[in-house]
Amino acid sequence: MTKQTLTQLEQHDLFLSRHIGPDSGQQQDMLNFVGAESLEDLTDQIVPGAIRLQQELSLDASCNEAEGIAYIRELAKKNKVFKSYIGMGYYGTQVPNVILRNVLENPGWYTAYTPYQPEIAQGRLEAILNFQQVSMDLTGLELASASLLDEATAAAEAMAMAKRVSKAKKANAFFVADDVFPQTLDVIKTRAECFGFEVVVGPASDAVNHELFGALFQYTNKFGQITDFSELFVELRAKNVIVSVAADIMSLVLLKSPGAMGADVVFGSTQRFGVPMGFGGPHAAFFVARDEHKRSMPGRIIGVSKDSRGNQALRMAMQTREQHIRREKANSNICTAQILLANMASFYAVFHGPQGLKTIASRINRLTDILAAGLKAKGLQLVNDTWFDTISIKGADVDAIAARALAAELNLRIDADGILGVSLDETTLRSDVAQLFDVILGAGHGLDVAAIDAQLVAADSTSIPAALVRQDAILVHPTFNRYQSETEMMRYIKRLENKDLALNHSMISLGSCTMKLNAAVEMIPVSWPEFANMHPFCPLDQAQGYTQMIGELSSWLVEITGYDAVCMQPNSGSQGEYAGLLAIKKYHESRGEAHRDICLIPQSAHGTNPASAQLAGMKVVVTACDKQGNVDLEDLKAKAAELADNLSCIMITYPSTHGVYEESIREICDIIHQYGGQVYLDGANMNAQVGLTSPGIIGADVSHLNLHKTFAIPHGGGGPGMGPIGVKAHLTPFIAGHVIVKPGLGSDNNGAISAAPFGSAGILPISWMYIKLLGLNGLKQSTQVALLNANYMMKKLSEHYPVLFRGRNDRVAHECIIDLRPLKETSGVTEMDVAKRLNDYGYHAPTMSFPVAGTLMIEPTESESKVELDRFIAAMVAIRGEIARVESGEWPADNNPLHNAPHTMADIMDPEFDSRPYSREVAVFPSAAVRANKFWPTVNRIDDVYGDRNLMCSCAPMEDYE
Repeated sequence: MTKQTLTQLEQHDLFLSRHIGPDSGQQQDMLNFVGAESLEDLTDQIVPGAIRLQQELSLDASCNEAEGIAYIRELAKKNKVFKSYIGMGYYGTQVPNVILRNVLENPGWYTAYTPYQPEIAQGRLEAILNFQQVSMDLTGLELASASLLDEATAAAEAMAMAKRVSKAKKANAFFVADDVFPQTLDVIKTRAECFGFEVVVGPASDAVNHELFGALFQYTNKFGQITDFSELFVELRAKNVIVSVAADIMSLVLLKSPGAMGADVVFGSTQRFGVPMGFGGPHAAFFVARDEHKRSMPGRIIGVSKDSRGNQALRMAMQTREQHIRREKANSNICTAQILLANMASFYAVFHGPQGLKTIASRINRLTDILAAGLKAKGLQLVNDTWFDTISIKGADVDAIAARALAAELNLRIDADGILGVSLDETTLRSDVAQLFDVILGAGHGLDVAAIDAQLVAADSTSIPAALVRQDAILVHPTFNRYQSETEMMRYIKRLENKDLALNHSMISLGSCTMKLNAAVEMIPVSWPEFANMHPFCPLDQAQGYTQMIGELSSWLVEITGYDAVCMQPNSGSQGEYAGLLAIKKYHESRGEAHRDICLIPQSAHGTNPASAQLAGMKVVVTACDKQGNVDLEDLKAKAAELADNLSCIMITYPSTHGVYEESIREICDIIHQYGGQVYLDGANMNAQVGLTSPGIIGADVSHLNLHKTFAIPHGGGGPGMGPIGVKAHLTPFIAGHVIVKPGLGSDNNGAISAAPFGSAGILPISWMYIKLLGLNGLKQSTQVALLNANYMMKKLSEHYPVLFRGRNDRVAHECIIDLRPLKETSGVTEMDVAKRLNDYGYHAPTMSFPVAGTLMIEPTESESKVELDRFIAAMVAIRGEIARVESGEWPADNNPLHNAPHTMADIMDPEFDSRPYSREVAVFPSAAVRANKFWPTVNRIDDVYGDRNLMCSCAPMEDYE
């Protein structure tokens, strides 16, 4: 046996050998095939020398999983998890263990992609439909979205929607009641400034005295008061004002719905439905509106349609509203939502059922009644005389109370004007109320929780006004009344999981989406209470572990990107685009050049780019691309010169959306800078840059980073995401701030763009672990293997399909585009047919018809081994053979395995299948690999047109369950 040194032995234990799919032998085989001597040689052939890093990144070396876990465990210990009564949209909750283990910690749920291929996503689509049903039932309105990013950004979306649909066309003011959560007002003001809206803030009753297009109210408000808005809403709607309500979802279990009071839009956070606080996120926001506004709603909507056999099937409805279709005319720029968290919230409602939710909500309310009664009995004065879970106290000795709270390891809310706030939640016990008496009143108060409870039972509490007690039934659908035992719930979750194809089954080769390994070791810290149970507005000295972790991650990202600072607040890639453009906008304003409002965007750009530019108040001018997919320099120069006085920026993706390192990227940056503009480099393709080049080296000024792409945060079936921005020093003063918590980056007084100061901080340990474990060598090698895998796949497939857009030395970057249009002309087989036929082979289709219609864009990532690449290639080659049989006339164009794909068990059990010109085996077992590991689509091809013409976005009728 060959002896190895200790160093060589230790190399086998490093995480990079687990993350990178091809081993050294497989890498060498692929290098030989593509014609390169080594990874360095291949890199030199692909990446322009002018933009290569001149020195290695200043990062630690790779480490093993045990070392990474040990280090982050020490960081976690620095967090002090006090009992939190701060509230303001964030509350303690009990995550049912059956959901924690089988959803949040299950790769069958967290590694799935957005359900753009609905035939293999019926499980999560049903869970999202349940989420929509919960949202509609509790709000009393007719149409819900599949989730938004958080409560504050949902408020901003509500304002924008109100302007779109209001008949008060001359009005330019939006009213916000002065008792909404401060972070919500902060985000609204930021958004309103971009749109040129006036924000009017005042007592709720004052809304009728203004000319408005929309108004927002909090139910219950920040002090805990429950207000009956019925008469006010009638007056406002008579004036064509669109009425929006920010509502607490747990309180709605007991309270009259805002829809019943006349609201047009209701939104809020579902965090307290079994989703940890996570220092601010990720949390799914619900957003519900009247049916008449369905075409103007932001975000995704799941609808019920039918498949080719006439069976019920679910899909994303009305996708023509979305940013990838309408671009700058879209309703919003939202691309990633919060589907994993929405699914958790929906399962929470399913598991507890209507009676369980009423029990939880009633218990919270009763404990709040007891606390309020005891404090009032001791002479304390409450700000609010009605409440669900929150009381506010004025005139108390807040300094003494704060000192006792700190000693008892409790966090209370103390406003600037000395009002003390206490919000109870699902985790509150009667012993906690007794402790609160001690903290607020001091020793010797003589109050007894049980005695007060008995008195309240006898007196019949009136904390919820009789007129506002919910009278209608909620969650009557069978789904919410069948799975209250853990056995049944576990099986229901598993039954839905089995309907979905995720990364735990096979490669998901989506171009531009970077579906790489989401390693279990990276996910583990997310569930630790030190990270999961922290309130985002707790004193920062209690969050030293979080701040150190975020600081280290930020410094690593600064090093990787070549920027000078990173802002962690954006909680999705689209929000990162918005935040980056706002920094550019404010920078120009600071120089007396507020008139610079033109954003140049290449025609190949992702739809979020123009949608984000519109959101930031910019005007979009599209620049041309040449036949090779590169930016047309002559067109760019002409437009930059023509628009020079008003040029704000360019938004460009690198490597290009076509998967090529454009040789002219530095010249593009120089052109924009020459005319006073800034360069926004979209970070979607950052996985082809890390360790080889960087936006800062290239010449960009700001980028967002998709942590859910390059840096391994899972896609979660459509979210969560994180989109922090890196900026050059001159833009640092203009990144997002926060009204409550000051991140301390010199931009504290700037407006917020998300509800929490560090966005979805609860998932940042994933990207921290990714960089920590891979280290300098692993990060660079990951990028190089991503290039190798893409070029190996490109060369293999080019023998069977035309490949579009190659760069220098006939290479691609980290993804390649195959052109199906010539085959469509000769056979009638479409890109949709190929995508659905891949389902039969056990694969999710690559990105379809983007950036070029009629194509598939394939990105294998560094995590897939040569074995898996070869299986996928074999499937594509076999499909090409099937297309040839259609071309030859052996199979009719309208009756072949591609046209009829995907195939279900119902298909092969159908006696009439024998009339088809191909066998059952060809349909469902087209290869030996499929036979060994079959994934069964549960529905046939879905009829999108039927679904939009017969829009239904709630759970199926009860008779379907009988």
